[in-house]
Formats: sequence, structure tokens, C-alpha cells
Amino acid sequence: MSESIFIGGGGADYGAAQGLLLKYGNRHGLIAGATGTGKTVTLQILAEGFAAQGVPVFLSDVKGDLSGLAKSGTPEAKLHEAFVSRAQKIGFQDYAYSAFPVTFWDLFGDQGHPIRTTVAEMGPLLLSRLMELNDAQEGVLNIAFRVSDEQGLPLLDLKDLQALLVWVGENGKDLSLRYGNVSAASVGAIQRALLVLENQGGAHMFGEPALELSDIIRTDADGRGRISILASDKLMNSPRLYATFLLWLLSELFEELPEVGNPDKPKLVFFFDEAHLLFDDAPKVLVDKVEQVARLIRSKGVGVYFVSQNPADIPEDILGQLGNRVQHALRAFTARDQKDLKLAAKTYRPNPAFVIEDAIRDVGTGEAVTSLLLDKGIPGIAERTLIRPPSSQLGPITAGERADCIATSPIAGKYEAKIDRVSAMEMLTARASKAAEAAAAAEAEAERLEAQEKQEAQAAREFQKARRYDGGTTTSRRSSRAKGSDALSAQLGKMVMKELTGTTGKRIVRGILGGLFKSR
Repeated sequence: MSESIFIGGGGADYGAAQGLLLKYGNRHGLIAGATGTGKTVTLQILAEGFAAQGVPVFLSDVKGDLSGLAKSGTPEAKLHEAFVSRAQKIGFQDYAYSAFPVTFWDLFGDQGHPIRTTVAEMGPLLLSRLMELNDAQEGVLNIAFRVSDEQGLPLLDLKDLQALLVWVGENGKDLSLRYGNVSAASVGAIQRALLVLENQGGAHMFGEPALELSDIIRTDADGRGRISILASDKLMNSPRLYATFLLWLLSELFEELPEVGNPDKPKLVFFFDEAHLLFDDAPKVLVDKVEQVARLIRSKGVGVYFVSQNPADIPEDILGQLGNRVQHALRAFTARDQKDLKLAAKTYRPNPAFVIEDAIRDVGTGEAVTSLLLDKGIPGIAERTLIRPPSSQLGPITAGERADCIATSPIAGKYEAKIDRVSAMEMLTARASKAAEAAAAAEAEAERLEAQEKQEAQAAREFQKARRYDGGTTTSRRSSRAKGSDALSAQLGKMVMKELTGTTGKRIVRGILGGLFKSR
């Protein structure tokens, strides 16, 4: 079955091989079942199967068990005899222990290479979902992203977004005239949400160097696909952060990878564990985006496999696109469980050999009801299938073995050192510094001019005072001279009057007056 991945044996005696055709590996899939029914092992053997066929795999390790993919199983293992017996029972002739090329990733950088993106790449829609923003707050966040684009302010990490929001708040009045209402209350609410996100470890997710998709789409020297494992045991403490990050990665694959049509095998298979976290309380716009990505990304050669306890966790429009299904046992303890069981059974192509609803309820651990696409993409008839044993170690590897694997990884050292280049925060800080310097210079100039005016005014006052002093002395002297002159004039006047009252004076007066009257 070189063109398919062997999953297990079906039929009455489990001797009928059940395989997933590689050419339909990008038609997506579902692994469902209650806790403890074998979902993790199924995920492990599917990852092994794809990797062995040269298909890179990305998966999240919620419990830490999947790190065993990096180490070969051994005959000394506790379940060795059971595994060999099962392989014989289902006709798995090529069963052998093997390790697989694994790259460990960790958002926090503790259990793998740091994996990051930038705030700009995450975008306002996913960030709004991550921070549970309402419509008004999401609108303000969109305005902030628009300002970032128009003014060339790169948003790389949370500090950049926080600084930009401060600027948006300070310039809200001007921005409101162009983009719509920007309230201080909305800006404050976003800042509080960012603080909560930072306290949850979200700061580790944003920054540079950002993940290059080529580093999760790799093969080793033997042509086997590398399995990228995201350590998610700690990340699961922030479920919304976990789901949003994986959705971002899925969206990034959709946007960046070229169209390949219908390839002979997928370019990458993406396993989304605990998929219900993606859809819990998700707004319709986000669910629509996931549906769009799931519908179109298969033409990019990417297969998406959702892993969840119940098929009802997946929206119906998305569930209808999952062609390859492995349904482990569902427990029907409540009325709702029974309803979900019936709905799950109706999604399978009937098998006259058994009642699907009963089979889903009764299959044991390591057994499942499978439905895999056949030629022309037709859903296969449901089969009770005994899942094959894993070739790699069942259970986690040690911390030392993980460290060795990280140290010898082909990307060792590429992402470990965080880069903090000039971005929005530094640019806005520089702007503020320049504005402050300009304001300080203007203030200093104003103070200089004011001091100069005061000096000039003081000089003028002193000049006027000195002038008044000099002017008073001259007036006194002039007054003295005037008094002397007035006394002399008075004496001359008396002498003239005396002469006029005499005979000569009378003649002169008469002559003058007579002349005047004669002229009339």
C-alpha cells in the first residue's frame, strides 16, 4: 500500500486493510472520541504514516505524550508483545520500530525552539478574538492597524501595539473625523486586555525572528517528512491563546502557499488537537473564516485534521468537509450524549454488517469506526477498525533526550535570540522626543525673548528717569532767567508808559491814531 497510509485492520476478523489514500490526504479529516479511547495513538500513527511517505507534519502536543515520535520503540517496552500480536492480527507485515525526524517548538521557548509571529501578521481579527473585544473596541483596533500601515509604523510585538494605542488615544479627536469614533474608553479597554494577554504569556508569541513557514515544511536527508511538535501542555492554560495561535498558523499557510491543485500527496498535514477550543464562543465571522480556510487550503496541498472528543464540537459546515474520519468510542451517559451519538452515526456511510450507532458506543480502546475516502473521493463504507500499533515510542521522551533533539535540529540557534529592531514603539518614542525637544527649544526662545523685552523695558525706564532728572535742572535755570527777564521788562514798561503820558508821548499817540483813522 505504497500509495496509502496503513491505519489498521477492519472487517469481521480485522484482516481487511484500512488505508488512507495519499492523494486524498489533503481532503482533511477528523479524529474523535471520548477521553482514554485512543485518539492520541491514532494521531501518532497518522503522523508516522505521513512522515514515512515524505509528508511534513505539524501537530500540537497537549499532554506531552507525542514527543515519543522522536524515539524508536523497543522490544523491552511494556507493550511490546501486545503490539506485535496486534500487528499480526491486522496483517501489518511491515511493522517495525522506528524513530522519526522531529522538530520541537514551544511558544515559551522552554521545551523547543521559540515560535513567534508579529502583531501585524496576526491581524486585528484574530487579535480581537484573542482579547475578546466587543465591536466598538475591535473597530478602534482596526483604526490602529490602519494608522500603522499609513504612517509606516511596524507592529512587531505587544509594546508596539501598546505605544500605538497611546498615540491613537491622544489623537482620537482628529482620527475620529477621518475613521470614525475613537473613544478613550475603548482604547483603555484594549490596553487592559493587552495587559491580561501579557500576563498569560502572550508577549512570548509576538516578536522577531518570526516563524518562516519553510521551517515546518521540511524533509530529512532520507526524504521523510519532518514532524513539527508544538509543546502545548503549558500553553493549554490559556486556551484562547492556544487556539488563536494555531488558527493564525493555519491562516498563514493558506495565504502564503501557492496553489498546487490535486497533488499526489499533501505538502503538509496539520493536526489541530482540542479543536473545540477554536469554536467555543467564536463569533460568526471567525467561524466563517475557518470554513473558508478549510474549504480552500486543500488546493494549497495542506490537509487539516481536527482532533476533538465529539464531532458535535465542529460546526456542521466544516464537519461536512472532513473526508477521512476515525471515530473512537463516544459515551452516551446523558440525553445530550445520546443525541450527539445519533448525529455522529448519521454522518457515516452505512455498513450492513453492523449498526453504526452501536459500534461507535461499543468499540474498545484502540478500536474505531473509520470512513476513508476511496477513488474519486467517494466516502468509504464505515468499518470497525483495530488501529495499528505505533513504531515510535509510546509515551514521552526524557528532558535530556528532548534537549539533545533540540540541539541537533537543523534550525538550532535560528530563533533562540529575540531581535528587537526599530519599530512602532521606538519610532513613536523618537517622535515624542523630537516634539519635546522642539517644545523645550520654543519655550527657551520664548523665555529669552521675554527676558530681552524686560531688559529693554528696564533700560527704557532708566533712560526716562535720567531724562526727567536732567530736564528739571534746565527748567529751573530757565525759570530763573525768565524771572530776571520779566523784572527787566516790567521796568522798561513803566518807563515807556511814563513817556507816553508826557507831551511827546501824546503827540506820538495822536499821530498814530490819527493815521489809523485817516486810513479808514
